Amino acid sequence: MTENHPLDLISPREAASLPDLFLERVRRNPAGCAYRRFDLNDRCCTCTTWQEVAELAGRWQAALRGEALAPGDRVAIMLRNCLEWVAFDLAALGLGLITVPLFVNDRPDNFAYIIEATGARLLLIDGVDHWHGITAVHQRLGSLERIVSVKTACVGDHCDRRLVDLEHWLPATATAYTAAAIRPDEPASIVYTSGTTGHPKGVVLTHANIIENAYAGATLIKVYADDLFLSFLPLSHTLERTVGYYLPILAGASVAHVRALEKLAEDLPQVRPTVIVSVPRVFERVHQKITARLADAPRWKRWLFEKTVAIGWRRFEFTQKRASWSPAFLLWPLLDRLVASPVRAALGGRVRLAISGGAPLNPELARFFIALGVNIAQGYGLTETSPVVSVNPLQDNRPETVGVCLPGVEVRLGAQNELLIRGPGLMAGYWQNPEATAEVIDADGWLRSGDQARLDNDGHIVITGRLKEILVLATGEKAPPADMEAAIVGDPLFEQVMVVGEGRPFLAALVVLNAAAWQRQAAALGIDPQAPSALAEPRVEAVLCERIGKRLHDFPGYAQVRRVHAGLDPWTIDDGLLTATMKLRRAQVLEKYGATIETLYAGH
Repeated sequence: MTENHPLDLISPREAASLPDLFLERVRRNPAGCAYRRFDLNDRCCTCTTWQEVAELAGRWQAALRGEALAPGDRVAIMLRNCLEWVAFDLAALGLGLITVPLFVNDRPDNFAYIIEATGARLLLIDGVDHWHGITAVHQRLGSLERIVSVKTACVGDHCDRRLVDLEHWLPATATAYTAAAIRPDEPASIVYTSGTTGHPKGVVLTHANIIENAYAGATLIKVYADDLFLSFLPLSHTLERTVGYYLPILAGASVAHVRALEKLAEDLPQVRPTVIVSVPRVFERVHQKITARLADAPRWKRWLFEKTVAIGWRRFEFTQKRASWSPAFLLWPLLDRLVASPVRAALGGRVRLAISGGAPLNPELARFFIALGVNIAQGYGLTETSPVVSVNPLQDNRPETVGVCLPGVEVRLGAQNELLIRGPGLMAGYWQNPEATAEVIDADGWLRSGDQARLDNDGHIVITGRLKEILVLATGEKAPPADMEAAIVGDPLFEQVMVVGEGRPFLAALVVLNAAAWQRQAAALGIDPQAPSALAEPRVEAVLCERIGKRLHDFPGYAQVRRVHAGLDPWTIDDGLLTATMKLRRAQVLEKYGATIETLYAGH
């Protein structure tokens, strides 16, 4: 895709609010394709135009008006990515309501806390599964006056009087979509952060916060009117919401919602997107599948793949003006056809841009995909900054960094090299929590990120650590667990990792192994992988430590793992060990594995 493709951005000067932004897009391009959808037979893709979206959102507005909601009231949504999510959000925003997104796989006590804290008056859910979660905490949901379910959630006399199915709640006839007079600084949404420790805090984002952030991002990395996004990160995640939902409205691009996350591999070649927004875990899983297949491949095939990656990376560096031309580039058309093109085909074959955010992306992993022609641009941001702070421009893409600041965003270093941020995307504050707001935003409007950084002379930002996630060993040495964990999961044997060692004489690791990779490793050791004691064998731990050591070769000598406890059961949201955004709940993992950790350090 080149600069000849249509560019049609709506600037913040042309849209004071998100409903204004949507109406301007409908005015400019009513017959343009807004959403591509799978039909009832799971065939891709039926087109829904901007005008049709406006008509649908108008029907949702009519239903919301019937609930006697007032501007400023909060309405919550717990739904997978779909057109209904978009229609509800647009309808609510157009009436001056404040949307509160909830993660569909969050635990009942978490979403109950959010509904209590925001006083949400209406909740949109998917169906039976969500209803069962609600019944478990119904006594805490007193603020809710209406619960709308997209699918039938309950049948019989025991159903809550507040519950109604969407088909009975939504008017059948189309109604014009309208936008209330909304100031740019008015709240659009309250987004609750993941909360790896304690209760999450509600980030209040204004209409201006989101529009300014989306527009700045689209000016730094061009998004075209004929781009097609595949939306699979949850819309309750601010990265997906701003970059994968509002930014396409601003740019006039199309969006296809994945049918389900487990169908992502099937949907990619059907949708054939040009842009994907992802967290590193998705790229890690693809990389693990590729390396697992290569492990069983003939030696010549592994050599060919490695040669392709090496030459592909050198070609990329040449295009970035960081390396000279090489005669090896003459081999690229053949290597591309044999090796790189099939990898891109698995992503649909048309991806020109892949945005990675939400967590650190291992630079080695980024170089792997970039070398094969998948243009990954790593960025950085926080929910509190709407969310993007920086991203790597395609013409100056350094994957070991998180890029350069968006236009209008300022950064500087504070005490302990903490990254401080100021700009138009900075939140209005934490919902009804001025004390917490004052702790992170100073009198001059600088937000304390909690991340340590280095600012390079060329404007790129390098995240070097996390102030609250540094392990201090008994020796006084400090180790960055998140960076180490990101490096370790680059080995396809490891699905999940948590490094421990606070106050201890050395570092240890709790790991969850990939089942297929474990079968191969056990066979190589002559061990029955099904044996109950197999993972506890000293030979196994020695091999795990050796493989981890290879991944940590760039870390200081003291930042090495000397003991490992391995398991095969993944850590999940349901067992409370992961947040809704798939981050480790470190305190909960430490609590669950407390006795195990003690045995790792016994005698030391």
